[in-house]
Amino acid sequence: MGDGLTVLARLARVIAVTPADDPLPVRLCRACVEVLGADGGALTLASTTNQRLTLSTSNGVSAQIEDLQDVLGEGPGQDAYRDGRTVITQVDGFSDDAFPVFSEMAGDLTGPLTVWAIPMHPGGATIGVITVYRRTGQLSCSLEDAQLLADSVGAALLDDPSAHGLAPFSGWSDRARVHQATGMVVAQLGIGAEDALAILRAHAFARSTTMSLIAVEVIERRLGFTRTDSTSGTSSIDTPDDCTTKEEP
Repeated sequence: MGDGLTVLARLARVIAVTPADDPLPVRLCRACVEVLGADGGALTLASTTNQRLTLSTSNGVSAQIEDLQDVLGEGPGQDAYRDGRTVITQVDGFSDDAFPVFSEMAGDLTGPLTVWAIPMHPGGATIGVITVYRRTGQLSCSLEDAQLLADSVGAALLDDPSAHGLAPFSGWSDRARVHQATGMVVAQLGIGAEDALAILRAHAFARSTTMSLIAVEVIERRLGFTRTDSTSGTSSIDTPDDCTTKEEP
């Protein structure tokens, strides 16, 4: 494409024809997918790598990619946010040395594809990531133009109330549940928030589910963590199927 103004013009046109009653992040996500010539994509917002919020996904494959990164704590979006640079990875289960677990599991879920994670840093600091994928081929514009698009979308999100929880948006309730569940695990086990979040991730990973669903089980007390021996440091884990395991913190 080669012309940043053309990218922004296409962005405006695509947003203009999407349903006006959809939240802005949903419309921006759809526009990014179309302008970049991708098969699907997602918008995530974050203040730290542990506080990623998926604002919108364009389809089920994109949702699976984002859920998997949340559970594993690794993936192209994580690195793009942390390093402030575009990260490209081949998801085929064997050729990605950077994210071997993510690549293998994503390949099993989605089949082979290429993922581009482009940071949004309209004011210099990275505020989130646009993640898109294609089954075959390249994006329809250069990485330079893709970065301009990402920064422009980031600027739009900074001015959008629904991206900051000031208007109803379901993604924030999902993240709030994870925060609440993390706090409950902190209280139950007397550990730090980062360790509590790692425990929730481990359970989500082991049971092939999402962080949000694990959080609901903790909040509804269908999954509980109770310290039983303060001297040995062991903890009793009460799971939904009434089995009890022992974990070493």
